[in-house]
Amino acid sequence: MSSASDSLRISEIFYSLQGETSRVGLPTVFVRLTGCPLRCTYCDTTYAFSGGQTMTLESIMAEVKRHGAHYVTVTGGEPLAQRNCLSLLRALCDAGYKVSLETGGALDVSGVDARVVKVLDIKTPASGEVEKNLWSNLEHLNPHDEIKFVLCDEADYQWAKAVLRERGLAQRCAVLFATAQGQLAARDVADWILRDRLPVRLQVQLHKLLWGNEVGR
Repeated sequence: MSSASDSLRISEIFYSLQGETSRVGLPTVFVRLTGCPLRCTYCDTTYAFSGGQTMTLESIMAEVKRHGAHYVTVTGGEPLAQRNCLSLLRALCDAGYKVSLETGGALDVSGVDARVVKVLDIKTPASGEVEKNLWSNLEHLNPHDEIKFVLCDEADYQWAKAVLRERGLAQRCAVLFATAQGQLAARDVADWILRDRLPVRLQVQLHKLLWGNEVGR
C-alpha cells in the first residue's frame, strides 16, 4: 500500500506518441515530474518547474495502467530531482512496462534500475548549463541507453562532435543530435552529419510536427 512517504510531485500524466529517441512514433504514457535544477535557454517545459499535484506511487501506477500502453517515459523537468523517482522507475519495470527516463545529465544516474532506458541529455555551451554536466554519468550507461545533444548553433555542433570523438560516445550507446526549436535548421545538421560521417542519429521532434506546441502532446 502506498503512502505519503513514497509520493511524487507530478506535473502531468498523458498518452501520446513518443516524439523523440529511438522509440519515436510508439504510443507511450508520459509521466512528467515537477521541478528542475537547470534553466536551459531553449527549455520548452518551463511550466513543469513548479506546481503540479502530489500523487502516491499507487495512484501514479493506476493512472499509467488506465491508458493501456506498453511504453512509459518518465520525464520532467528533471525527474531525478525527486528522490522517489527511482522507486517509480523500479515499480514501472516490475509491472512489465518498457520504461525510459529523460534526464538532463546533471544528476547522478547510478541508482537508476538497469532495466530502464536512460536518455542522457548532455548540455551544450549554448544551453547555458554546460558546466552542470556530470561526466561520471557516462560510466553508468548501458548499451541500450541513449545520449542526446540539443544543438542551438554550429558552435554547439562542433563542440558535440568533439565530445563524441574524445569520449568515444558512439561505442557506449546510441547518440542523438537534436536541434533547439527555432534556433537551428535540422537540414543544416543533417548536412553536417553526412559531411563529417558521424555515427549519430538526427532527431526531429515528431510530436511538434504533428501538434505544434500543445501541452500534454
